Amino acid sequence: MTTAPRFLRALPADIRDRLMTLAQEVSFSQDARIFEEGGPATGFWVIRSGAVTLDLRLADRRAATVATLGPGDLLGWSWLFPPYEWDFGAEALSPVRAYAFDGAQVRALCEEDPALGVVLMRTVAEILAHRLQTARTRLLELSPYSSP
Repeated sequence: MTTAPRFLRALPADIRDRLMTLAQEVSFSQDARIFEEGGPATGFWVIRSGAVTLDLRLADRRAATVATLGPGDLLGWSWLFPPYEWDFGAEALSPVRAYAFDGAQVRALCEEDPALGVVLMRTVAEILAHRLQTARTRLLELSPYSSP
């Protein structure tokens, strides 16, 4: 791997190398549903190429796009926290290539090596905080109660 995606670059080299031993290369065709809000969250992906939209069902049951992810971005964090269900849905906006990781394997690696777990969780938490703020702002923009 010549240039590590942003998520992977944020990790120290030794932790990135250990994590990558669990990676599987996968691809999704354009318009493929990657996961559904409320479905079982069993893993995560690091996008290598392409774009993925995150969406959330609104009160009228229509899906609203809350974020668009691209190369280097982490896709999925719900695999970290019980009850391991997706908080958003995800769909390939274009053909996507990604590294896939099994959540149970990564959680086991974190249990086996707590120092690795702390670094990985801190990195995911920083991404999560930013992602939630972005989603909140987007949902406020979509709200019928927001001022023009």
